[in-house]
Amino acid sequence: MSTESSPVPSPAPVPSGAPVEITGAEAVVRSLEMLGITDVFGLPGGAILPVYDPLLDSKKLRHILVRHEQGAGHAAEGYASSSGKVGVAIATSGPGATNLVTAIADAHMDSVPLLAITGQVFSNLMGTDAFQEADIVGITMPVTKHSFLVKDASEIPATIAAAYHIATTGRPGPVLVDITKDAQQATFSFRWPPKVDLPGYRPITKAHGKQVAAAAQMLAEAKRPVLYVGGGVIRSGASAELLTLAETTNVPVVTTLMARGAFPDSHQQHLGMPGMHGTVPAVIALQEADLLIALGARFDDRVTGKAALFAPNAKVVHVDIDPAEISKIRVADVPIVGDAKDVLVDLEAAYRDAIAGESGAPDLDEWWATLDGLRAEFPLGFSTPSDGLLAPQQVIQRIGELTGPEAVYAAGVGQHQMWAAQFIKYERPNSWLNSGGAGTMGYAVPAAMGAKVAEPDRVVWAIDGDGCFQMTNQELATCTLNKIPIKVAIINNSSLGMVRQWQTLFYDGRYSNTDLNTGHDSVRIPDFVALAEAYGALGIRVTKEEEIDDAIKLALATNDRPVVIDFVVSADAMVWPMVPQGVSNSYIQYARDHSPAFSEED
Repeated sequence: MSTESSPVPSPAPVPSGAPVEITGAEAVVRSLEMLGITDVFGLPGGAILPVYDPLLDSKKLRHILVRHEQGAGHAAEGYASSSGKVGVAIATSGPGATNLVTAIADAHMDSVPLLAITGQVFSNLMGTDAFQEADIVGITMPVTKHSFLVKDASEIPATIAAAYHIATTGRPGPVLVDITKDAQQATFSFRWPPKVDLPGYRPITKAHGKQVAAAAQMLAEAKRPVLYVGGGVIRSGASAELLTLAETTNVPVVTTLMARGAFPDSHQQHLGMPGMHGTVPAVIALQEADLLIALGARFDDRVTGKAALFAPNAKVVHVDIDPAEISKIRVADVPIVGDAKDVLVDLEAAYRDAIAGESGAPDLDEWWATLDGLRAEFPLGFSTPSDGLLAPQQVIQRIGELTGPEAVYAAGVGQHQMWAAQFIKYERPNSWLNSGGAGTMGYAVPAAMGAKVAEPDRVVWAIDGDGCFQMTNQELATCTLNKIPIKVAIINNSSLGMVRQWQTLFYDGRYSNTDLNTGHDSVRIPDFVALAEAYGALGIRVTKEEEIDDAIKLALATNDRPVVIDFVVSADAMVWPMVPQGVSNSYIQYARDHSPAFSEED
């Protein structure tokens, strides 16, 4: 999801003092402190060991020792995505660094400001296949905004400052700093702030006035406009400005998977989430629109379906801070490169000017009548499973209703992710965390952990699947030992649910390697309640509808340790609506014909 400039503020200026002779490792710690970093996630090893020694003495940095480097990366993502701050992950060379790659790639796809610091073997050993050597700069170059290799201790302060700046400006994203062990051990004269020189890096934040005026005029003339809102609005901190524009124009709003919470679900102009598993009103609104105002969105295939058939009669105004996203998939009639927060302010003012004449504001009553009719005809719903097991949609809906909009909800990837996006009502930005672009299983638990560190006064839920949970559940140990009381809801259908759904629909029910044996038989491998207790968490199992609310309330009342609830749900439950991959979104009729919820409403 293309995103706008980060809301992360520039670090407070620190007055220059007399240079101090310190090691490169001490400079890493000192630089992070000077940048205002307060929390880091990591796992030590030989090549990064020099940094861990002064880290022990830091009074300003809290280090969270994870159980796997991927957990450090996702925790840093959750920390950043829930708070707007930069997330920091530290790992050693070789496998320590490569274990971070999944999280780095995830942050790259979802535009998360992440600073990854890795140790590297001695510079004279590089290229010799030394123990635990890996070219992590080369490996990560395609999935970072930039990757640095530091071989000279004196370059450490400026490099870390530059990495922070790159990660948090323009389109946010991950930056890696790889530091050789000899650079960490060498001494030099440390001075702050360092001189940061980044020739050619000049993110554009202020849009061209003529382009904004042209977009406003198109908006004033449109009969069927839609505000197509992407995650860039959240990264830009532009939710208030979006609300103002929407209410000024009376234009319907759709929020993508990465933009849930950017616009209140309770608002009458909100049509829901578009795309493969979007609401019928949102999907049809985009298809039948005559104008799309795309805000920090990148026309992802999960939104557009077959791109050539997406919104065939619509003109496009594309607003994005990353010029590479403009017209990449859909040619923009009015391209606007700029920060969403600034552009929305300018666009609202230009729209007021555009309708100030005799024609006035456009009449959208007919458009709203069509959309309101779709809302009435196709409400989001679900059917009761015939096998007597829990309906996963009901479980997730009750979690949202009993917990409320001030919480943070982090989801794994799969059916439970889509249900969490559909059935929890999001009223504020940064309340919904998920792996949108990369679709990384195992994201939820460590991301929730990071979010709870960043936002300790908020309730934080990890809504996970039984498949996803088994990839990173070791971070429960981290949560218990560090007093990070997250709540974990395992939506346990004893299978890889989304894959199974596709096998049901497109492979004649041939369930090849999707049964996980975690929930529906007398033998549970593993027993999630016993596993939770082994990690020092409270374990609860729910198998009956009447137990759902009490379990959630107990979880909400338990704040001295993590809580894991094993919700045993039906494996036959499916995510509806659904547009099959590779077809026009107009094929949402497929969902109308096949969804139990729709057939009940018809």
